[in-house]
Amino acid sequence: MLVLTRKLMERLYIGDDVCVTVVRLEGGQVRLGIEAPREVSVVRAELVPERDVAAGVAPRAARPARGGAGLRCRESS
Repeated sequence: MLVLTRKLMERLYIGDDVCVTVVRLEGGQVRLGIEAPREVSVVRAELVPERDVAAGVAPRAARPARGGAGLRCRESS
């Protein structure tokens, strides 16, 4: 597991297609913005059935992610 420290509005990229932005820090909680292609499944861990977690199975999208130009996080205003 990679553990990172990020400040408000800092970003990290996962591959070419996923961008995660820290959008709010408040009262011990962190709010993240995730930009990813529609083909990439983004699911909170508590919504993944326990049997899948125990088996180490990650949720998958119906279609594989497309390669190519990749995603660039939109600049926030």
